[in-house]
Amino acid sequence: MTEKNQVRELLLLNPVCTHNIWGGSKLREMFGYPVEGDDLGECWGISAHPEGDGTVRSGSYEGKTLSWLWAEHPELFGNLPYDRYPLLTKIIDAQDDLSIQVHPDDAYAKEHENGSLGKTECWFICDCKEDATIVIGHNAGTKEELEEMVREGKWTELIREIPIHKGDFLQIDPGTVHAIKAHTLILETQQNSAITYRLYDYGRLQNGKSRELHIDKSLDVITVPAKSAQESVKSISALEKNELNRIYACEKYTVFKADIDGKASFEQSYPFLAASVLEGEGCVDGVEVRIGDHFIIPNGYGKVEMKGKMSLILSTVEG
Repeated sequence: MTEKNQVRELLLLNPVCTHNIWGGSKLREMFGYPVEGDDLGECWGISAHPEGDGTVRSGSYEGKTLSWLWAEHPELFGNLPYDRYPLLTKIIDAQDDLSIQVHPDDAYAKEHENGSLGKTECWFICDCKEDATIVIGHNAGTKEELEEMVREGKWTELIREIPIHKGDFLQIDPGTVHAIKAHTLILETQQNSAITYRLYDYGRLQNGKSRELHIDKSLDVITVPAKSAQESVKSISALEKNELNRIYACEKYTVFKADIDGKASFEQSYPFLAASVLEGEGCVDGVEVRIGDHFIIPNGYGKVEMKGKMSLILSTVEG
């Protein structure tokens, strides 16, 4: 098989699901992932992380992990100068509140977390209850005030909750205090990292024990003052149909949304495009895809043709 034929092939992936004390059953019932339990919290849909390395579902590379593909076939990803696949795409089903947490940047993680990447991430709200809120940011004006409020447990005063709606998009920079609230379904695009510092966990027990907190590291990395809520969230519900709509770009990733209703075509001109189907079903160049499917459109693929009625979130990085 020629290299040209190889790069014209969609890379459909088998996701990895995790059990979490705040999880539910939507990942199985809504998205069709064959995993038992009513505590399914996360689907790592496109992941090369050691804690959840997805495998190719079919085709020339069937059974190979994404990390293997990144190492052995860098041409599929535009020969990028990264030492690992740079992103991680998740679907998160929160049926209870997640812990109040914060992530470090690359420099802090490299020094304190054995060379790990930091964690910049963003959320697309797939669904939420009518009066939903989310934690993003805090109300401390100085580092001293932040430490005082944390040490004295003044969580109600410290934590900032803002309203959210289905179709909202939120950017979570390193140093941002944040938490997903109960009954919220999210597509998360993030750096390839699992570093999370837990600041507060509502006193919950897991297997009879409190989960570990990371107070000192959290205080090290929290940004003070927090950026405004208006800078963190925007609605993207009114986008052009049958277009590859860019909804956000930063140093770590570029994120797109495509709402297909009929036919659409675009040129794959990026190092790669990592795609997740969030609603509906259709075809990508004759390959059937449906809600819950995750795939990569590799470098050099050329023109992409989509048909059907479906919504997708796609991501890439700068070449």
